[in-house]
Amino acid sequence: MMKLGLFLEGTGHHVAAWRDPDVDPHGRQTLAQYVDSARLAERGKFDLLFMADTNATFGADDVEAWTRTTAASRLEPITLLGALAAVTERIGLVATATTTYFEPFHVARFFASIDQMSGGRAGWNLVTSLAIAEAYNFGRETHPHHGDRYARAREFAKVVLGLWDSFEDGAVIADKQSGIYLDRSKLHFLNHKGKHFSVRGPLTVHRSPQGHPVIVQAGQSDDGRDLAAETAEITFTVQQDLEAGRAFYADIKRRAAAYGRLPSAIKVMPGVMTVIGQTRAEAADKYERLQALLSPELAIKDLSSYFGLDLSVYSPDGPVPDPDPGIEQKGRVKMMVEMARRENLTIRQLYRRVSGQRGHRVVVGTPAEVADALELWYRGGAADGFNIMPLTFQRGLEDIVEFLIPELQRRGLFRKEYEGKTLRENLGLPIPENRWVVERAQRDAG
Repeated sequence: MMKLGLFLEGTGHHVAAWRDPDVDPHGRQTLAQYVDSARLAERGKFDLLFMADTNATFGADDVEAWTRTTAASRLEPITLLGALAAVTERIGLVATATTTYFEPFHVARFFASIDQMSGGRAGWNLVTSLAIAEAYNFGRETHPHHGDRYARAREFAKVVLGLWDSFEDGAVIADKQSGIYLDRSKLHFLNHKGKHFSVRGPLTVHRSPQGHPVIVQAGQSDDGRDLAAETAEITFTVQQDLEAGRAFYADIKRRAAAYGRLPSAIKVMPGVMTVIGQTRAEAADKYERLQALLSPELAIKDLSSYFGLDLSVYSPDGPVPDPDPGIEQKGRVKMMVEMARRENLTIRQLYRRVSGQRGHRVVVGTPAEVADALELWYRGGAADGFNIMPLTFQRGLEDIVEFLIPELQRRGLFRKEYEGKTLRENLGLPIPENRWVVERAQRDAG
């Protein structure tokens, strides 16, 4: 069956969601609001909750742009997921942590702790960061180049995975009579020394019920795809077109096979903003109401940040120019340019298609029509599931749980009950073997 993630984001995924009359513009700053969403998503049997993050406000030098969005403030997601672990039982808990501005031991410990606290439901979204604004918050004047970030990310992931294997299963014997708490033969020092990191270990957190947290990755560039194929178990994507989705899906599975992995070991989950109404007209009205609130000035600035160009100097009704070759979000901008060329879009038409929803696919319609759209991609070889992005919170999520999920269940596309207690069990992913156990078995066999 298809896998579904719920992408938690402020007051909703449309950039103008906070201006909707039915939305609390001060929302998403209290734990109670997140608890309500988490519990509702779990009632809908979502596989996981996902929280994106950045350690800066994008467009850090454009204070005027801050005044038009809710992006200037957000809660730290790892702390928040720790709180949500206490009020949920089955749904997965996935958050973002950057390999550019964190250290591997931090990330390994944070997510291993959530994994233990939640009974094996944690996941780490591995990103390399996008904006120089983050560099400024960590005492740096420049942001590392794309290739350098991914080289560091590969080593970072290797260290984190190594630390997660510090304890074998059964390492804690807690023998009160002998006074021995740990079986020393099952506790391991990593002793990693590489180009970017030197980490002795061991980690201070035991191995979790699911082995270790699920790794998620969202890179669309060639480097990003290769990193996902090598290390990730879920990859989030931004394709708009079915054929592009199929091509991405096949490419990721092919790359994973090249690393000796089974195609089923990595789940491809495109992001989809859903807009649901009892009629198509009602759904379209919901979407257009927010589109009308989209600030043209802000949309142009947003698109300019992607393209590495000041698009305000171009006619908004003229053709979309080629982006600067040195742009950072290569995969996402490539998608935008291909769409603009394929459909002969103007700058205005492009920003109306991508700025409100940050480049993700939008599906507008009745529950049956939205289900049709998801089923087409799922059965058509473009997705193993979807990262669902409600137009607004909480109403948009209620529409999904009350109307879309039952339609998917009726078609036999989505679960009615969770398959297991851990995120891996629900995703159909195997428990990873501890490397030290594998190495010992290989030595014994040799």
